[in-house]
Amino acid sequence: MRNGVQNDPLSQIKYTNTISLPIPPKILRENRVIMGLKDDPRSDLFRVLRTNILKQLRENGWNNFFVTSATQGAGKTLISLNLAIAIALEGNQSVILVDADLRKPSLARNLGIECKFGLVDYLTGIVPIEQVLINPGIDRLVVLPGKYTKNNFSELIASPKMANFIDEIKSRYESRIVIFDIPPLFVADDALLFMSYFDAALFVIEDEHNTKDELQHAMTILEDTNLLGVVLNKSKLPAPSYKYGYGYGYGYGEVNRAAVRS
Repeated sequence: MRNGVQNDPLSQIKYTNTISLPIPPKILRENRVIMGLKDDPRSDLFRVLRTNILKQLRENGWNNFFVTSATQGAGKTLISLNLAIAIALEGNQSVILVDADLRKPSLARNLGIECKFGLVDYLTGIVPIEQVLINPGIDRLVVLPGKYTKNNFSELIASPKMANFIDEIKSRYESRIVIFDIPPLFVADDALLFMSYFDAALFVIEDEHNTKDELQHAMTILEDTNLLGVVLNKSKLPAPSYKYGYGYGYGYGEVNRAAVRS
């Protein structure tokens, strides 16, 4: 047992030092955290996404990836959260979801919780990691909320403590999937500083908002990154009406770089 988490067998994980804070279904529903609800038909979309992501991770021996978008407001945090829950529910691995968008953290808000501490408090030495981790009442899932800071974002991201932290959570448990919700690509250099830490990326597009030029620029930035796929988010079209993915506002598109550039 390390940091209060016993991880074998996975079905019997017990959280001791980690804060346990079950989220009421009403809050999950209001915040569109649909994978935390029972029998929501839209959850099938995230199961499809989960299956595709896990297949690629397992084939390549990866256990971590980051989620980003080109611009703010694309919904990457909500996609990250629903996907993290979906992977945890699959049952063969535990998941840690980290809100690393230090400029605009929103994971706690999407869960409807107010956090006293966040990732920045750990990085600056205010609290140990155990006081930041939260189990939201879902087996095999731990979230690490973010917290806004006026400190220099780039220096925090590039700090040895951030590098050590990421290396530690990636290597601590063989059965853990690590997901980082990082800043949008076009917001300063934050995302660029994070990229070298991770095996792969999931890219979120905001339908009818992101332009072709923006997507081409984003693909150039991600050119040396293993791209797991592209999520078309906020689509108002029904499933049969567009080429890649599914409706209900969450579309998973197996869109490769060539398709995005076309």
